[in-house]
Amino acid sequence: MSGGTADHFYREAQRLGYVARSAFKLVQIQKQYQLIKPGSSVLDLGCAPGAWLQVACQSLGPMKNGGVVVGIDLKKVKVPSTHCDSRVSTISADVMNLPKDEVLNLSPQKKGFSVLLSDMCPLVSGITTRDAALSMELGMRALDLALGRSKLPYYSLEDDQLEKQSGKENDDDVGVLKTGGHLIVKLLESEDTKELSKICKPLFRKSSWLRPKATRSNSREIYLICQDLH
Repeated sequence: MSGGTADHFYREAQRLGYVARSAFKLVQIQKQYQLIKPGSSVLDLGCAPGAWLQVACQSLGPMKNGGVVVGIDLKKVKVPSTHCDSRVSTISADVMNLPKDEVLNLSPQKKGFSVLLSDMCPLVSGITTRDAALSMELGMRALDLALGRSKLPYYSLEDDQLEKQSGKENDDDVGVLKTGGHLIVKLLESEDTKELSKICKPLFRKSSWLRPKATRSNSREIYLICQDLH
């Protein structure tokens, strides 16, 4: 808990065994959109402290249904003992520099994930424009990982050519999100956040914005929810 305010969602998180009140953001998203289904393969970017890992694992249903949840965070995150089982694992890595093929290798049969969650947030400075720009950078990285650079209008062809000239094998045009998969990206609301929606709208069957009820009143957090990748 941050700020020391024992609000309704904090009390409920304690009562139900969630490690943070943020669990209820994904609980609401699940109730409204049902993106994580039994057998889903879920990638959780910025997974600390583990509340979304808990909700994602619960959403997979009983162990017999299968499925997997992989969390990545700069911090080393211990898988919560409550609401999680052996289908949940975490790694400590910088998502901004993590090679896409290494992320793909974390998925079942190395064939990609059916749901990508990005709850990443920059260290807030209090400077609105700077924080929004950093949040946008994280959001674009989530899109890059999910969809591949070839689908992103901000990707420079020069970067691609430089990689080929240097002898690097470029796999960045392939994303780790499967066809038919779903994407959730947290952003700090600004004029630029509309750009992400414009990118995603033609690539998914449906895209929409949601501000979950568990979001603090003084927060500019908003979630882009994209369903069914073409």
